[in-house]
Amino acid sequence: MRFGITQTSSALALTIFLSGCGSTAQVKVAAQFPSVLAEPRDIKTALVINDEFRTYVAKPTAKTSIELGNAQSDLLGKAFLGLFSQVETIASKDQVSPGTELVITPSVREVQMSTPSDSYLNVYEVWIKYNLDIETFDGDMIDSWFMPAYGKTPDSFMLSRSKAINEATVVAIRDAGAKLLLDFYRIPSVNGWFKQRQQPEVTP
Repeated sequence: MRFGITQTSSALALTIFLSGCGSTAQVKVAAQFPSVLAEPRDIKTALVINDEFRTYVAKPTAKTSIELGNAQSDLLGKAFLGLFSQVETIASKDQVSPGTELVITPSVREVQMSTPSDSYLNVYEVWIKYNLDIETFDGDMIDSWFMPAYGKTPDSFMLSRSKAINEATVVAIRDAGAKLLLDFYRIPSVNGWFKQRQQPEVTP
């Protein structure tokens, strides 16, 4: 059987495509995010960005690593400045200064990725599952909030594997920032704490 030029070209393109999908990718996300335009509430907060979070490297597959620690630290720091009037970024809880009302410690539970060879779609997708431990200055736990974030490329045509994963990851980190700004004060336990904080103290 003789293949025509179109069939041969298609077969060659498919071979290159599948080969690229199985290649190794080491991605370092270096995005810088703009400051948030919002009206923060008058709360002094400590944001605990420990070494594990700041240097976090995800390994969603055996052949893929994504350095997202610096990018996610930058984004969360700016997002929280849109929520609170004072945000002190520290490396550990023992550095919390007097007068702080909330102590928030973010962590990454898991990072997942989907490529065109996984979904048969011409996009790359990244899911980042965050957790936020929200405590008072005295160490009382208000909530341990699960916050998923999602990002994808519009398409992956003419993008290298590394660039496509980078773009999807940046979108996912931005999604995390948007969720924080929209949903933080809607968390029932946080909303309850804030309302209780606004109540005047009753003297005996």
